[in-house]
Amino acid sequence: MKIIQEAAELQKLALSYKRTGKTIALVPTMGYLHAGHASLIDIARQRADVVIVSIFVNPTQFGPNEDLDKYPRDFEHDRELCAAHGADIIYAPTPGGMYAADASVEIVENHLSKVLCGKTRPIHFKGVCTVVAKLFNLTLPDVAVFGEKDAQQLLIIRRMVRDLNFPVEIVAAPLVRQEDGLALSSRNRYLSCDEKARALVLSRALFAARKAIEANGIEAVDGVIEAMKVEITNAGGRIDYVEARDTANLDAPTAATKEILLALAVYFGTTRLIDNQIIGLN
Repeated sequence: MKIIQEAAELQKLALSYKRTGKTIALVPTMGYLHAGHASLIDIARQRADVVIVSIFVNPTQFGPNEDLDKYPRDFEHDRELCAAHGADIIYAPTPGGMYAADASVEIVENHLSKVLCGKTRPIHFKGVCTVVAKLFNLTLPDVAVFGEKDAQQLLIIRRMVRDLNFPVEIVAAPLVRQEDGLALSSRNRYLSCDEKARALVLSRALFAARKAIEANGIEAVDGVIEAMKVEITNAGGRIDYVEARDTANLDAPTAATKEILLALAVYFGTTRLIDNQIIGLN
């Protein structure tokens, strides 16, 4: 397994693979890898000849009061996990290696990024789109694997690929949970034991909401969301949002909606957790 830090070296290597007919899969990450990331690498390994995992805590997707400086990092652990799951290359650039000091070009998505996480993290998806586009240009992937846990991000990347004609297939990997239901996240390490116990309300509320909506249809959505908010607040969560959105466009669901994204972002202590369920409607 190669570890590469320089953008030009990575791009040169990717070009050489393409010239010999090899397919490439990219798994973009911010490191501090866990079983959810491992599942992405496993899918990538099945889909391509060469698997590239990027490990980069991207500064442009963090707001001024967010956790960039304390975001967890453990490169040795990440290296071992990548090797164990068959990655061929780790790309681990520095911020200065990814962004010129006078960089002035960014990619902005103007619809899907305005709701959910985009309301309280207004620069986040601009940073995500820009760094993912750069990674696509550096790794030249045939396939890129993203987790369904970051459902809004997945939809935005798919829109960017469509609108900017990137020749990349976006593959969605299922959300991975602990046995107790808590969605795996690098930020879970910030939680105290008490906060982790209280955070289990998120998956319980989502699973109950899914059953109610599948049984009663779209008419149940408003009541389900209000019940979720009460349950989460009673467990000590501070709600950023709990919302239902049409997966086709992230607009509010209507009678024509075929699939709902039921998504939430909630703070326990100072830690912001996200989770979701995707629910088909008859």
